[in-house]
Amino acid sequence: MYHLLPPDDLPPETLTEVDADLTKQLERALCQHFFEACDGSTQSLLMLCKWNITLTEVVTLNIDCSDREKNWRVLNRMATLAKYLAKFSSSAKIRVHSPAEQDAPFDIRVDEHLL
Repeated sequence: MYHLLPPDDLPPETLTEVDADLTKQLERALCQHFFEACDGSTQSLLMLCKWNITLTEVVTLNIDCSDREKNWRVLNRMATLAKYLAKFSSSAKIRVHSPAEQDAPFDIRVDEHLL
């Protein structure tokens, strides 16, 4: 898609420290707005876990669960999390890291879960 853009509209080939700082600020703001958009029970669940939103290729909600019970609760609320995250990006994804570090994280695209 970038090849259709004029050269001035293409992203820089290398990111500067300022670019990295601005990305971090945007991620923090997105986390705050996402959290505020969630209902109270979803906010309570998120507060039990470590979570953040990153801006890589797509908006990604990363959730680290400290135990299997929290992991199970998060997985059972995937539809709700997807609904709230879709407000920010229809191509976003959710990545849930299980408490067992040897397990691969569970990834799902928001648009897959909302179908």
